[in-house]
Amino acid sequence: MGSSVSAPIDTSIHQFTVKDARGKEVDLSIYKGKVLLVVNVASKCGFTDVNYTQLTELHNKFKDKEFEILAFPCNQFLAQEPNTSEEVKEFACTRYKAEYPVFQKVKVNGPNTTPVYQFLKASKPSIYGTRIKWNFTKFLVDKDGKVISRYGTMTKPLSIQSDIQKALGEL
Repeated sequence: MGSSVSAPIDTSIHQFTVKDARGKEVDLSIYKGKVLLVVNVASKCGFTDVNYTQLTELHNKFKDKEFEILAFPCNQFLAQEPNTSEEVKEFACTRYKAEYPVFQKVKVNGPNTTPVYQFLKASKPSIYGTRIKWNFTKFLVDKDGKVISRYGTMTKPLSIQSDIQKALGEL
């Protein structure tokens, strides 16, 4: 049931290039030395409000401590992200005061899965294998670009604060 495409686990998230909401390439090596929380987001999901609200809270709490959230819009789950990438960024920034990067829409499952998600899923499979089950799946990545943990949709962002603090070396 998982994707047939995988990325070598010995790679780092820093080896990938993605596109921002406007289509400009972003080399993820700019995040070397930072703890990352990578999330597939959607604006029309029942989990949107709690996740975006708490992601903004986490960002505000840890932004000065080598922490960054990377949001990747995805429309693969009941078409719950029908907006363009730029509209998603505007939605997140206006409605939820998101100051973290919102990238171009991606595929997180199937043969057209974006390479960064191939890497994330191969690094931390879940009980569903490498497949992502729904919106707001979260991956915690250490300062060296290795995936530490994977959290499902039902895991609220604020509930992983202690894991973030551990990755930052605070606990």
